[in-house]
Parts: sequence; C-alpha cells; structure tokens
Amino acid sequence: MPETTEASDTYSYLGPAGTFTEAALKQVPEAAGKAWRPVNNVGEALSDVIEGRSVGAMIAIENSIEGGVSATQDALATIPGLRIIGEYLVPVNFVLVARHGTTLADVKVVNAHPVAYAQTHKWLEASLPGHGHIPATSNVAAAASLLDGSLADAAVAPPGITEYHDLTVLAEGIGDNPNAVTRFVLVSRTRTLPEPTGSDKTSIIAELPDDTAGRLLEMLEQFATRGVNMSLLESRPIGDALGRYRFVIDLDGHILDERVADALLGLKRFSPKVVFLGSYPRADKQTISVSPRYSNESFVDARDWLRALISGEPA
Repeated sequence: MPETTEASDTYSYLGPAGTFTEAALKQVPEAAGKAWRPVNNVGEALSDVIEGRSVGAMIAIENSIEGGVSATQDALATIPGLRIIGEYLVPVNFVLVARHGTTLADVKVVNAHPVAYAQTHKWLEASLPGHGHIPATSNVAAAASLLDGSLADAAVAPPGITEYHDLTVLAEGIGDNPNAVTRFVLVSRTRTLPEPTGSDKTSIIAELPDDTAGRLLEMLEQFATRGVNMSLLESRPIGDALGRYRFVIDLDGHILDERVADALLGLKRFSPKVVFLGSYPRADKQTISVSPRYSNESFVDARDWLRALISGEPA
C-alpha cells in the first residue's frame, strides 16, 4: 500500500500483515490503494480514527464460537463520536507452524492468540497432550515470534502465513469448528447514513434505568411490539458497581425503517443512555422479512389516521 500521512488515505487494522483483520479490510472497496496502518489493539485502532490519523478502523466485534469481542464492545460503549459504516465476514481456520526441522513430536509449547487458542484447543489437546501455551498479541505475531527467539516450539496461525514468514506447516485445518466465522466492522467518524437497502443492520448500546424486576423485559418489548428482530443481545458490565450492565444490541433493519425508528424512540424514552453505533448493509446480504403490520406503509397509515382524527377529518 502507498505510504501517506493523510487521514483520508489511511485505514487502521489489527496487524501485522496477514491477520484475519487484514483479510476483512481487503473486502472494503474504498480501502483499495490506500495506506493500511497496522496497530496492536482495538484501542489504538479507534484512537487513530478519533485523533485523525485514519479515516476508518477495521476491528473484530463478534465470532461464531466465542461470541462478542468484549474489548471492542466496551470501547464502542465508552468512546464517543464513532459510527459503524460496514460489516464484513471472514471464515476462520488455523494452521500449526514451526521452525524448519521441527516435527509435531517436538512440540511442547505453543504460542497462540487467546481467541485462536480457544478455537483450536480440542485439536491441540488431542494432538499435543500436556502442551504449554504462551499467549500472543495476534495470530501473525504468534508465528513471527518463532523467528525471534520465542520459547515456543510452534504457533497457531492463519492459513497463508508462510507467505509472510519462513516457517513450515505442521498441520492444517486445526480449528475445532470448520464453520467458524468472525464478524468485523469498519468504524469511522462519519455522520452520513447509508441509504436503506432492505438488508441492513442497526447497532446500539443501551442501559437499563434501574434494577427493578422486569426492566429487561420492558427494554425487549420496545422491539418485540414493533416487529424488530434482534440478531445480537449481549450484556457487558458498566463497571461502576456490581450488577450494573449495558446491553449490546444488533437490530434487523435500518434507522430509516419506520419500525426501527419507532422502536428507538421508545427505547430512548425508557433508557437513561442509548448509544447509536450506526445503520449499515448486512454482510450476508440477507433480505429482512417483515410482517405487513410492521411495514413502513403500516406506520405511515397509522400516523395519517391519527392526524385525521385530530384535525376532525372523516374517519
């Protein structure tokens, strides 16, 4: 990628080159031909956006095995001024790599990112019983460490890692779930909403007003009574006291869809804090199916009916 210091020409991602995050960034047409800035963690990636070093940051937010990425969810809840402008899905599998001359029987200690380790632990336990684990900051860093004096004998890494580092592959397809997928989001400071496509997602974070019995049900009713499906609902501790949680929520639909807009109005009246993270096209392109009574036309018709009653027009 060409080097430049202009924020409008720079995208940040969890590096170094070869990570799954880089694979997600490769799916962004606007990022092609721009400078890609590798960073060490989610906080650094988002700081690049907030402080103007990058126009966008690609970060992992959810995976199909471990669920939500807590570091990302907490950062989006607490750092103001950020918007999700797109999501991208990357199939996840792993290989075991080592220095040349190493055999599988030689491996006693494995270097791996904690998430990658969790997604390969069954294979590792079956193939390398009694092995030790050294955590790495990224999947690529785990592999690179083998060439930099690491105490590990092997590393869990993404397929294709040997294109970047001179290592040998001891085993392929070591992921415990061949259908594993990680969901990434592109985050920026833009306030411009993309137009609804009929295949959209809206991400928010909300808090309950108090711990009175039934408060969670009241929050969920804001969506259920308007026909808005939730594709993600996860709790994260707020951190100011035990038992205090915020909820990370993905809704099927766009904020410009009448049912979603009405649900958000209801949520805002209920919740002491609602963070709108963005409405954006779904990565899977799946069309959202909505009952006719929750269609845009139904909401508009109901408002027109009410206006007619208020103005004294014939019902």
